[in-house]
Amino acid sequence: MDSPLDKTTLATISLLEARLLRIEHILFGATSPPARPAATPTIATLSDLERRFAHLLSRFRVYAELLKIHNQHPTLFPLPPSPSLPPSQLPLPALRSTVLSYATSFPQTASALTAASDSPIPDAAASAQLVELIPRMRGVEAVQKAQEAEIAALRVRSERVLRQWYEGRVLGYGDWVADVEGRVEGVEAGFRRAERRRAAELEV
Repeated sequence: MDSPLDKTTLATISLLEARLLRIEHILFGATSPPARPAATPTIATLSDLERRFAHLLSRFRVYAELLKIHNQHPTLFPLPPSPSLPPSQLPLPALRSTVLSYATSFPQTASALTAASDSPIPDAAASAQLVELIPRMRGVEAVQKAQEAEIAALRVRSERVLRQWYEGRVLGYGDWVADVEGRVEGVEAGFRRAERRRAAELEV
């Protein structure tokens, strides 16, 4: 009897082959799985899958570029969230009624998929160049933030210098003028008192 590890390995290979067949069906149309003996070794199956996958990458350059971008920047391709609940095991009549209830939306979905397939795919080289510019753009953003912080510091220093100049020069000059005016008024008052005393002495 096969061990659980062997069963898991075979199930994983089957899933990989199913996904590869699906991709080949999308790219080449209806395809049939390659004929293989029932007791094909696991290593041979993996080698065949790798060969077919490499063939796809060589035929379609855009997928090779996408794989390269995925290897360099895996965060750009987040994994879909795993469902919180497993799919319900409905009986066949219930599944049939569920599918038929959405039959009216099938033509609209097919039309949308056709329009999506007819849309031009952006050049992979241009997309790769944009992705390569991300570190440089982040560096420019960091430089801009540093410059903004430096400008803010210079603005604070300029305001402090202007305040010191205003308080030391303008207000100081105003205090000096007020002091001079006070002295002049004192001299004028003394001069008027002296004139009054002199006039009083002449009258006597």
